[in-house]
Amino acid sequence: MKTRNAELLLAGVIIARATSLLLSKLSMRNLGPFTLMGLRFTLAFLVLGLIFRKRFLQLRFSTLLRGIALGGTFFAVMSCELIGLKLNDSSSMTSFLENTAVVWVPLMEAALLRHTLHGRTLLSAGLTLLGVGLLTLGGGSLHFGPGELLCIAASVLYAFAILLTAQLSREDDPLLLGIFQVGFIGLFGLSAAFFFETPSLPQSAAQWGAVVYLALVCSCFGFTLQPVAQRYVSAERAGLFCALNPLTAAVLGVLFLHEKMGPASFLGGVLILSGILLQGIPPKKKAGIRKEKAPA
Repeated sequence: MKTRNAELLLAGVIIARATSLLLSKLSMRNLGPFTLMGLRFTLAFLVLGLIFRKRFLQLRFSTLLRGIALGGTFFAVMSCELIGLKLNDSSSMTSFLENTAVVWVPLMEAALLRHTLHGRTLLSAGLTLLGVGLLTLGGGSLHFGPGELLCIAASVLYAFAILLTAQLSREDDPLLLGIFQVGFIGLFGLSAAFFFETPSLPQSAAQWGAVVYLALVCSCFGFTLQPVAQRYVSAERAGLFCALNPLTAAVLGVLFLHEKMGPASFLGGVLILSGILLQGIPPKKKAGIRKEKAPA
């Protein structure tokens, strides 16, 4: 797959997950966060199993182990996100804090892999983070409580998940890896639900519709294909793409909920796109002086 196609796929994955915060918040009025996670990802795994059952014949034990690692990491991300979302009244604040991952990814990559941080990388991350802030905060005050701290923890864990996905997707079948990542998130979610909650099923058609949408769109597509895309996209660039989440949510709000985007929100959207595009510009090659060999 070409890098440009992989980036388009990754953008599609992020956009597909953009509606999950709103639907998750609505679903958690009657379902616990672990119950919702277990139902959503288990249903997604069953659907994926039916579609790709022949591919399961290629399953290796190493793929299971890597699926456990990725599934466990994303389970931690989702746990912090959903519990933080339940404690925090503002979904926009949750979106802003979680998307600080755009800064954590290059910092963690530099620390773990001993890479040098380039000025353009920091500028791209800074522009994108500023854009997310203008788009989501809307002039509101930034305060910290248990919910906000959990959202920051989710952003750090999400940055680590992006780095881990980038590494493991190059070592294994990325599609199978994505499928079993989804399956283990569901397994961990159901296990936690029986330990910490009283599991229950959705009580209305609207609740079932939300769970099915989260499973098919946000999980089957939004999670499964991320390893496929990240096999051809650097972790640093993938971190910037997560800022498309609040941008998409804002655009959907304008189109379907008749919300208004003020000048600050519009500027935020421009900054997000500018940060992503800036990082995608190939660096200029330095002109070198070509030395001629002396005649023998």
